Amino acid sequence: MNNSEQDKITIAGSTSYSLASKVKDYFQLIKFTLSFMVVFSTVVSFLIAPNEQFYVREKIISVLLLFVAGMLITGSANAINQVLEKASDSLMKRTAQRPVASGRMGVTEAGIFAFITGAAGVFMMWNYFNTTSAMVSLFSLFLYGFIYTPLKKVNSISVLVGAIPGALPCLIGWVAAYGNETISWTGAWVLFGIQFLWQFPHFWAIAWLAHKDYETAGFKLLPADKGPTRFTAMQSIIYSALMIPVGFLPYFTGVTGKGTSGIIGMAVLFICNLWMVYVSVLLFKNMNAKSARRVMFSSYFYLMVVLLALFIARA
Repeated sequence: MNNSEQDKITIAGSTSYSLASKVKDYFQLIKFTLSFMVVFSTVVSFLIAPNEQFYVREKIISVLLLFVAGMLITGSANAINQVLEKASDSLMKRTAQRPVASGRMGVTEAGIFAFITGAAGVFMMWNYFNTTSAMVSLFSLFLYGFIYTPLKKVNSISVLVGAIPGALPCLIGWVAAYGNETISWTGAWVLFGIQFLWQFPHFWAIAWLAHKDYETAGFKLLPADKGPTRFTAMQSIIYSALMIPVGFLPYFTGVTGKGTSGIIGMAVLFICNLWMVYVSVLLFKNMNAKSARRVMFSSYFYLMVVLLALFIARA
């Protein structure tokens, strides 16, 4: 092999590595795992809604379009978050290697990406579903990117504000299922309520574990100024307990079926809600990272199990 051929191989390998690194950076920019979880709740809510006007083929195509639109909008919100928090992210161990915070990606590049993906996602919601779902998506994007994000350094009320765009994906999915037909909002608000309350024990468990990092960056995310305290644990118990009565609403409002499947779905929600109360009580009792981690992981499984149970109960 002569030097020319070796140089070509080296250049090709270097180009492939650069491309792979850039793709990886964009995956980190949109926080792919988090975005996927958000879009999962959107899609399941879409499927739970009474959208019988869709034939099977149309429904599959609609789910794919909704998934893409949801990833674009959520990815845009996460990109805006990283642009605005570049300085803060660079101070925290868990976020210092994000593409914008580390300097691997410029603020301008990330900002342009956020604008294009956000605009494309909202357009898809308007074009393929309905105006209402597009407007709610735009509101969610704005609230998360430009209200919740800067508010995190002002007051812990930011968690309450952030829980709104965090729960809106359920409402968006439900509304999108109606196309241009008259929308029935009851189920949308029930699903919104479940995901809204879920976020408090979920997020406070994360903030408990990452408290030192958040404190270094100047974020005020725990309900107590003194960091992880019994007051924070008690708040987790309260919100988890509130999830119990809300968990009965899907059955009694007709979101799920009224037969055996509906009863089973209601039972699954009840058990999951009791479990969230239980792990929150353990956090209050033990006051340690292990218990906070248990709440965090339980909350991840909670949302997946509950949404799938509601979907099956609806079928």
